[in-house]
Amino acid sequence: MTDSVTREATAKVNLFLRVLSRETGGYHSIETLFCRIELADTLVARRVEAPGITLEVSGADTGPAEANLALRAARVVQDALRRPFGVSLTLTKRIPVGAGLGGGSADAAAALSAVNELAGSALPRAELLHLAARLGADVPFCLSEAPLAMAWGHGERMLALPALPSAPILLVAPPAAVSTAEAYQWVDAAREGAGPRGTVLLDVPSVGTWSDVARMAGNDFESSVFGRLPVVREAFEALARTRPLLCRMTGSGSTLVGVYRNERDRDDAMAMLGRKHGLLIPSRTVQGR
Repeated sequence: MTDSVTREATAKVNLFLRVLSRETGGYHSIETLFCRIELADTLVARRVEAPGITLEVSGADTGPAEANLALRAARVVQDALRRPFGVSLTLTKRIPVGAGLGGGSADAAAALSAVNELAGSALPRAELLHLAARLGADVPFCLSEAPLAMAWGHGERMLALPALPSAPILLVAPPAAVSTAEAYQWVDAAREGAGPRGTVLLDVPSVGTWSDVARMAGNDFESSVFGRLPVVREAFEALARTRPLLCRMTGSGSTLVGVYRNERDRDDAMAMLGRKHGLLIPSRTVQGR
């Protein structure tokens, strides 16, 4: 049984995101196309003699340790084990915090997998996925390691898809934070009095190429976020002018993603944008394993 496990917690972008009905418990159903990208945090989990779970974070301020999803994920695995043991987590952050890139969810998925391996893979994968769904809508996808997947409901219903061709991308993180809870409130306010939002009929061939995805891409959070945060709208418009294959906001924002034909086009876009619209992060989509 190993005493140390390292996981790369890869970020995701939403190439398509629809916010569906609001349920009686206050949560919303979603319909989304997740795509994994190479940008990643690193999580190291170690067995230690002292009881309990500790977390050390470097690279970004993720707030109180008790609220950190990686710590919570490690705890739910420990709670499910018959013989819990002490765990030390060390997290190196590279994914921007609260940016719609699923950094916290990726860290949680990495912690679920790593702590379970420290326990000799005591929990079957189906149970880990169940635990992942309890932690957040993005966590099952992050745990799945699929390069591309459609997800419904709260993210617990998921269909892994063949990877799109790996493509260079540019992430633009404007200097504006968007609270996920607030973003849902903005969508609800904009739809007050409107009928229920329907799903889109899709099949696997309809997401087989970047051109296919670009035709269907969209994000229901964009209009409300752009209306309340002009700095995000201006960054989106500037990114769109660089002529990417696809340009969208990811998650509930505020990070924007542009997908390009080649690295030269992506690098030209970086030069055009400069530092005016926020942090620029070059990366690539994941081809698959």
